[in-house]
Amino acid sequence: MGQVLAVTGVSVVTLVLSVGLGAWLVPLVLRHAESGPSAQAEALAVLGNGTWIGLLERLAMTGTILAGYPEGVAVVVAVKALGRLPELREHPVAGERFVVGTLASLVWAAAVGLAGHAVVHAL
Repeated sequence: MGQVLAVTGVSVVTLVLSVGLGAWLVPLVLRHAESGPSAQAEALAVLGNGTWIGLLERLAMTGTILAGYPEGVAVVVAVKALGRLPELREHPVAGERFVVGTLASLVWAAAVGLAGHAVVHAL
């Protein structure tokens, strides 16, 4: 019973770190990557505020890694890309923001998920 609680606790902390700190980290990366205010305004007009999408993306990514189902990462990436493809074709600036934000989000979620997975298997 104690090990189940420990695994649950590690999993919850891992998910919170992935989603919570990712909500701070990804916008920071985007601010440094964007070429100027006009590019940011155009991208936001096309993509809207992807905050909720990013939160759910990191939750799903980290969750699939913690669950030992890394194939789920491909599903998350495919769903996100297919959902935005029409907009990205028409607006290259938005496409650049999408790629940078997605990569920052996925790298963070994978790193945290792998760390959590390692801790769970060390218990």
